[in-house]
Amino acid sequence: MNTPQLVTNNKLTSSVNDLFGIFFEDINHAADGGLYAEMVQNRSFEFAPIDNQDYQSTTAWKLSDPESLKVETANPLNTKNLHYLSVDTNKDVTLTNVGYNKGMYIEAGKKYDFSFFVKALNGTKNVIVRLTDADNTEVGVPTVIPVESHQWMKYSASFTADKTTTTGRLTLKFPEGSHILVDMISLFPEDTFNHRKNYVRKDLGEALKALHPKFLRFPGGCLVHDGQLDPDDRGAMYRWKNSIGPVEQRPARRNNWGYNQTLGLGYFEYFELSEDIGAKPLPVLPGGYDPHHDREAPIDQLDEWVDDALDLIEFANGSTDTKWGKIRAELGHPKPFNLEYIAIGNEEVGQAFFDRYPYFHKAIRAKYPNIKIINTAGPFAAGKEFDRGWKSARENQSDLVDEHYYQEPEWFLANQHRYDSYDPKGPKAFLGEYASKANKWYNAVVEASYMIGLQRNANKVGLACYAPLFCNVDYENWGTDLIYFDQKEVSPTVNYYVQQLFMKYQGTDNVSYQLNNLPAAKVVDDQPLNGKFFVQGDKAKAKFENIVLDDGSKRQKFDAQTVDHEEKAELGSTDAKDYTITFDVTKPDQDAKGTHFCFGQQSSDKWCVWILGGWANTDSMVRIHHGKADSDWTQTTWSMEKGRTYHCKLVVSNRHVQTFIDGEKINDVVITPTTIEPMYTNLSYDRNTDQYYFKAVNVTDQPKTIAVDSTNFSNGSLYQLTGKPDAENKLGTNNQISAVRQPFAGKELVLPPYSVSVLISPRQFSEK
Repeated sequence: MNTPQLVTNNKLTSSVNDLFGIFFEDINHAADGGLYAEMVQNRSFEFAPIDNQDYQSTTAWKLSDPESLKVETANPLNTKNLHYLSVDTNKDVTLTNVGYNKGMYIEAGKKYDFSFFVKALNGTKNVIVRLTDADNTEVGVPTVIPVESHQWMKYSASFTADKTTTTGRLTLKFPEGSHILVDMISLFPEDTFNHRKNYVRKDLGEALKALHPKFLRFPGGCLVHDGQLDPDDRGAMYRWKNSIGPVEQRPARRNNWGYNQTLGLGYFEYFELSEDIGAKPLPVLPGGYDPHHDREAPIDQLDEWVDDALDLIEFANGSTDTKWGKIRAELGHPKPFNLEYIAIGNEEVGQAFFDRYPYFHKAIRAKYPNIKIINTAGPFAAGKEFDRGWKSARENQSDLVDEHYYQEPEWFLANQHRYDSYDPKGPKAFLGEYASKANKWYNAVVEASYMIGLQRNANKVGLACYAPLFCNVDYENWGTDLIYFDQKEVSPTVNYYVQQLFMKYQGTDNVSYQLNNLPAAKVVDDQPLNGKFFVQGDKAKAKFENIVLDDGSKRQKFDAQTVDHEEKAELGSTDAKDYTITFDVTKPDQDAKGTHFCFGQQSSDKWCVWILGGWANTDSMVRIHHGKADSDWTQTTWSMEKGRTYHCKLVVSNRHVQTFIDGEKINDVVITPTTIEPMYTNLSYDRNTDQYYFKAVNVTDQPKTIAVDSTNFSNGSLYQLTGKPDAENKLGTNNQISAVRQPFAGKELVLPPYSVSVLISPRQFSEK
């Protein structure tokens, strides 16, 4: 067999623009206890059960005498920060904060900045501030702070640690006779990223900068739209104006992932971070609708929400003569942040959002015609809600449409050509959240193969970012993330290095090329979706009746079955390529979710699922269950009512699946065969460095060889990532994959099994 040959003509095709970036959401304690460098947990005593049922105002604090140390609200620091600690004692008492994880990471020789707000009610008192480990051993020289003001005043001090510990504690000792009010107790490492105050951890900031992202999407995620509509409500959704200005005046808020968010890392810091890591800022704003709780701002009261969007653009880009541009300058950044993108809504479902989106779009387009406006297509890769989002985008002429999906590797291999058929003249796709549901090297290589397809379609795909970005290992909400950390260490996943390679060697333009003598792709799964079928509960009881299989040659009826929660009941099987199954289903109780009708099982760990009442009893979906991972192929909003009987029909024709409920078609999807191409490649050119980048991915267990056009790449270099399929980086261990850069002087490029490679030309070519 002839060796595949790379032939180039150096003709530039589509611009790649800002394709590969990152997405930050405060999930897995990514902000507080993570990127935000504040070391004190619950610094303002604002934790509450609304954040987490186990929280109270003294969470993360140890009080030596609860009778003398009490949280009160009668004399607050300000109207945004109502809780404070009242110290009223006739003996020495102590207050200790345990930080996050097992404690604060304090490093010998490093400096730490302490501050707190105090109101002394009975004369000058000396508060002793100590840094210790969990055994109460000093790790820095104690500091004595005389407090005397009868008004709230901020006091500060600095520590230099003389020991290293990962179980650090901050302790305040109040002397006998103290009557003092205390709030906003804070400890920051002096050495933050770029040495900014109230900023981010140096190591985590450096990990982001090392990715070379083209954009930073923030602050979420479901974080954006989950919450009350009133911006002053304790459980309000994320409103950016609450997150700027002095930190003591930023109101604490419930985080929808089950903890508190201080908003200490706010919009101004996000804009600064974008600038510091060389990424364009991409803020996401709520659209006056919470799809999780069906909260809708009345359309005639949307002005404040629309104004928030317009004011944000002025805050980012306005001159210092404007209201919000002046505020930006007062915060320390007179120059504009040069905002180019703004997103309205996050993976919204339901017509309510799309009734409101046009008001935002028209106002932004009228006042800021050059801002690129991003619409949303929901949290699924296909289906009626996905189509609703794209319909809205086309009707309103949105610049981009935000797609989200988390799937198993087989889905990504089966959908390599997903964007080939997208309209290059329509809105561009923004793949705002995606991952292949594991942090193993095989997953990362498959993601690399898919990113090749994203870049190949850069005239249809404008932006893409892996998600989630961060995870504190002791506070995990979501199990597949790009960077893991604790209070001391950072562990980029193997997926991180793939993202880094594609960002650093993205290029500015795709280049026309041919790969001759390329073998045919290998189809590894194109079997009809037949086999066993069964029913299974999904956090609810369901009764199945009148179950009938019709496969064209026979008609078979099955006994009624009742399943409760996770129970499973076998029914039968079919080897027919085309078949229909009808049944009636009833949910007798008001349980949380619904039920599953499973079909097409040909192995012990793989089958198809028709989900009735999925997530929070809101979806009808067709899913492929494979081992520990699932792929949701299509979705339609639908709920199961208590006590109502639904007449259901499942129609399978080879790999085409249709579902009907009470005569209405609900789902319609073709499960694309899983196909593995011999290699996945793309050629790009970078106008900034005057270099060519040839990226090649091998997802197989066999080495591949490419004969390379030596005109461009002789005397260049090769950067190559390789590893075992199950390699996975863990905190405290070395990188489990090999990353090698070496000169390339030959005419053949060898792609090892499970590898991601980029050939880099020397800087000696002019743009063709």
